[in-house]
Amino acid sequence: MVDSVRPSTPNRFPAKAVVGEAVRVTADLFKDGHDILAARVRWRRIGGRWEDTELYETLNDEWEGTLRPTEVGLHEFVVEAWADRYSTWRHRVTTKLSAGQEVDLELEEGARLLESRRPGPRSRGPSAAGAAAAIDAAVGALRDKDASAPERLAPALDAEVAAAMAGPQGSPDLTRSASFRLHVDRPLALRGAWYELFPRSEGGLRGAGERLAAVADMGFDIVYLPPIHPIGLSFRKGRNNTLVAGPDDPGSPWAIGSEAGGHDAIHPDLGDEDDLRAFMARAGELALEVALDYALQCSPDHPWVRDHPEWFHLRPDGSIAYAENPPKRYQDIFPINFWPEREEDRLALWEACRDVLLHWMGFGVRIFRVDNPHTKPIAFWEWLIPQIQAVDPGVILLAEAFTRPKVMARLAEVGFTQSYTYFTWRETAEELTEYVTELTQGSTADYMRPNFWPNTPDILSGALRDGPPSAFRMRLVLAATLVPSYGIYSGYELGENEPASETNEEYLYSEKYELRERDWDDPESIAPFIGLINAVRRRHPAFDWLRNVTFHHSANPAVLAYSKHADDRSDVMLMVVNLDPHAIAETTLWIDLGALGLPWDQPYEAHDELSGQTFVWRGPESYIRLDPAETPAHILHLRRA
Repeated sequence: MVDSVRPSTPNRFPAKAVVGEAVRVTADLFKDGHDILAARVRWRRIGGRWEDTELYETLNDEWEGTLRPTEVGLHEFVVEAWADRYSTWRHRVTTKLSAGQEVDLELEEGARLLESRRPGPRSRGPSAAGAAAAIDAAVGALRDKDASAPERLAPALDAEVAAAMAGPQGSPDLTRSASFRLHVDRPLALRGAWYELFPRSEGGLRGAGERLAAVADMGFDIVYLPPIHPIGLSFRKGRNNTLVAGPDDPGSPWAIGSEAGGHDAIHPDLGDEDDLRAFMARAGELALEVALDYALQCSPDHPWVRDHPEWFHLRPDGSIAYAENPPKRYQDIFPINFWPEREEDRLALWEACRDVLLHWMGFGVRIFRVDNPHTKPIAFWEWLIPQIQAVDPGVILLAEAFTRPKVMARLAEVGFTQSYTYFTWRETAEELTEYVTELTQGSTADYMRPNFWPNTPDILSGALRDGPPSAFRMRLVLAATLVPSYGIYSGYELGENEPASETNEEYLYSEKYELRERDWDDPESIAPFIGLINAVRRRHPAFDWLRNVTFHHSANPAVLAYSKHADDRSDVMLMVVNLDPHAIAETTLWIDLGALGLPWDQPYEAHDELSGQTFVWRGPESYIRLDPAETPAHILHLRRA
């Protein structure tokens, strides 16, 4: 029986991995009787050459092994299991021999078993010839009744013979699992630092291009632009989301479409296609990738409203329904009706939405942040994403879906590369431990990649609200070191912290509705600290992976301690974070050294990547003191002394 194969998804969509990732494959394997089992996973890129990786039993009938893909694209794998006749025979005969029992029949059984596996005359290569010779010698010894039983048996236990007998090789009870799929992305799909930037506040795409060097200096990998399309005039929102816009109010970038064009156009105030190409070229020079917003909604002035009213929701009075998320109302935005009455209208709409992505991919854009995907049909994403991946399997789609957990998981399952999460609202050590454990060790870890954002243009939450710089440093450390992908919205480095009200999580004077002038040279900026954190992330491969988080005990609930490590424990990082940005925290840690591959009875070094200090520790217990006015955390590289 082959059961419970992972990585997998509930509905047989592809699980996820990236090039170079050590993908842990597990399965429950069992069989009636006492035969010793053997198993392997066979895997390949679709249409490519099969590769084999051996599976090993761990405990309670669970087997595991590791495959490491080297190509981007859709892969498949199957788990195979069989009764290992050679190992079963070897165990039986050696056990009987050790007990002083008669083994003549077992030795003849072994001779016949080896003969059945002898490479034939058509087998090629020196290994086949060597295996045949080793088996012939072993068979001869097994039937040499002039020798003692141990002498007869010894050649059959030779390593070369054991290697020749490995594998199913026509075993009658060979059992295969169903074929499971694995979509392998480029590494940036799993690990990267995002920076969100409104180009209109920088004077358009040309001005935003001048800002890119500073973004690169802070160590970011991706610069993400909110919608760059024309903005409607009808029901345009004013400052702070007021219903009446002044003559100079630019409106929300998410109210897409005007006489200047729709989703395939650039707002004239931002520049033109040449400006976008120049922006992307400059980003490329700085090793930055550009992400664009993919927001499937329209202002009342969008060309689609005029040309395709059937693509929208009509109310009984004949008007088109605007977007609402009670009590919030978005009179400047019309949601799309993805299920028009006529099938030909639905297909035309879906193809138009697909062509928007293809249009910007034509400019070289390979990353898209998808606005509110949970408000569109799952069936649409099931249809769309494979078509996009067929054009470019390296496209990255970030799902901005702050919604119910099962909906977020289903969006990830049908193909979204990354997902926004509830990290913004997880603040205590207990909340963070429980949530990160769920994301990294739970079943969704096979296909849902979290992206942690301390803030967004919509969300100013928790300790950041009216918070000191130490709060911004603390939340940055958590986001950047708990998971491989994280992002911040510009202004974070300046500690922008004014909420719209005591109950509203949005920013006061939100950049969604107005231009923001910022002093990027502010001496209080934490940009150098952000650059330091991102540099540490790049130096240490432990931060590259998702499923390698271990939480350690802290005597003080205001202090969170956790570690990340490389697969082979060659890089081990321990983070200790003071979750209270207003008070000094002291605690004693109990570190699970065994999980980190460190000795319990010998000294080891803890090098703080933030302060440059190196401590020599011995044993699992360590004292920690963190003053948020100085540093919110230790980021410790643990290594043998």
